[in-house]
Order: sequence, then C-alpha cells, then structure tokens
Amino acid sequence: MRPLLLKGHERPLTMVRFNREGDILFTSAKDSSPTAWWASSGERIGTYKGHTGVVWGLDVTHGTDRVLTGSGDNSARLFEASTGKCLYTWSFPSPVRCVALAPGDRVAAMSNAKLMGQESAIHFMRLAEDATAIEEDRIMVIKDGLESTVIRMLFGPTGEWILSASEDGTVSKWDLESGTRLQSVKEHTAPITDMQFSKEAEQFITSSTDQSARLMDTRDLRHLKTYQTDRPVNSAAVSPLFDHVLLGGGQDASKVTTTADREGKFEARLYHKIYTSELGRIKGHFGPINTVAFSPDGRQYVSGGEDGFVRLHHFDQDYFDRKYD
Repeated sequence: MRPLLLKGHERPLTMVRFNREGDILFTSAKDSSPTAWWASSGERIGTYKGHTGVVWGLDVTHGTDRVLTGSGDNSARLFEASTGKCLYTWSFPSPVRCVALAPGDRVAAMSNAKLMGQESAIHFMRLAEDATAIEEDRIMVIKDGLESTVIRMLFGPTGEWILSASEDGTVSKWDLESGTRLQSVKEHTAPITDMQFSKEAEQFITSSTDQSARLMDTRDLRHLKTYQTDRPVNSAAVSPLFDHVLLGGGQDASKVTTTADREGKFEARLYHKIYTSELGRIKGHFGPINTVAFSPDGRQYVSGGEDGFVRLHHFDQDYFDRKYD
C-alpha cells in the first residue's frame, strides 16, 4: 500500500474529511488555511482563505457546494466550495472548536471553547440558499450541562438530535426541539479527541488520550467495544466496508526525543471491530497522527499528522481478498 503524500499545510493537521461522494478530500490544520484535494490523485484543488488562527474543524454540505469551518480566531466561516469565496462569518467570544451541518444543510451547529472566562456552548444557526439572507442570530444555544469544551458534534440522521463529545470524557445526546439533554455517559477517563459515526450512524466511535477508543450504540449510548492501545489515541474511524476500525495517535510531541516513528509509536492501527483484535499497523508519519478518516466506499483512508503531512492510502487488493474471520 503506497500512499499519496499531500503537502499543503505548514502546521499540524487537525481534521481530514471526505465529501459524500468520496472524490474530494477536505483538510484543516493549525495554519489557518483549510484545503481541498482530489482524492484520486492527491492534487490540490485550492484553499479557503480568511481565518487568522488554527482551524480546528470543518464540515461539508451534502452536495459539496459549501464548506463550514471553525477557528481559534473566534469565528466560524461558510465558504463556497468551488470558488473559495467566504459567504458568511459568525463571531464568538472564544475559539470555535468544532462545527457540524444538520441533514438538509439548513442548520449549522458550532461550539465555542471553555476559555478566557467563557463557558462552552453549542450554537445553532439557520443557513439559507441565498447567503445574503443568513443572519447572526442563534436559533438556540445549549449551555446547561456542558462542563467542558465540546470538541466534536454529530447530527442524527433525521436532524432531531445531536451528539456532543467533550474534553471531560462525556458524550451527550441533545433533543433539538427543546434543547434538553436526553442522555449522557462518561466512558473515557481522559479527554475525548474524536468522534465519528459508522456508515449507517447506528454506532459511533470515540477516541481518547486515555489510550483507548470505544464503540458505542447511537440509540442508547451503550458501550459496545473497547480498543485498547499503549499510546494516546487522537482519532478513530469505522470502516464502511468491513468490520474494521482505524486508530491514529502517538506519543505527545513534547515527549518524543527521536524522529524514529517506531519510538514515538506513530503508526495507524487497524482493529477488528467485533473481536477487538489488532489486524495490522501502517507506518509513515514522523509524529503523532492527529486525525483519520475512511473514504465513503471504504477503499481508501486518509491520515493527517503533527508533521503537517496528509497521507492518502489506497488499499491493495490483498486487503479486500484477505479473510478476517
């Protein structure tokens, strides 16, 4: 499996994300310039300019016509995907740690960090086909029950609820009609670093600096499986094709004294989703892996590292022919 090495960021990666069709890859980093790439070739399409701080996360609309970003410059921005034009900017009292688009792309959720005397909150904004009709006013703001910064959010398939994952290890489900918390669990003993749905959104996976990733039932937030490692886990994804999960992480950069990837344990790890056994490791990054994602068809995966590189992996035929029982 020979990866495509994508070099377009000057700082560590924060998020990688495919569009729905899987033909375009979007990446964000601490260099303030989210970038779009062709997933087939790794060719850079362009960047989205306007932020002046780290871009912590992004989301893309169903039709890949708009890109939503959240930044440490205390703002969220909506861009036209094809031209890079900034359509709207929302301002916040503290850094925006994550953003998410609801099904139908008519509502956006944005969370600001618990920082600088500000409490963490989830803000819901109404979007419009005509960007000039978008307003700064919030539809709803969720504050009560948020004890720490929300780092990931996932809208349910019907848009009736949203999941939030926080730095204190808590995952909560919120009703979007009333803004009340429906359920809350705390399975991790350290900050959650990522949260992603399975293909049909019946399950989701969380990663944590407690050196584990956990598979959860979306309906009742029941803990299903644990994938234990010997290093902080910064990101985890569920394969849409096989019963596999992918974990990325590694020793904290400040504790690494050598550039040898084995010493810092910077490989991506592939696990069996049901049996939780490790299936293999993929080397390449010269620093911790900060973010991973499978393509929608499960034939590729992408990783973004502390080293500033994006590695786009196309699985070999052996991967599809092998028996994983």
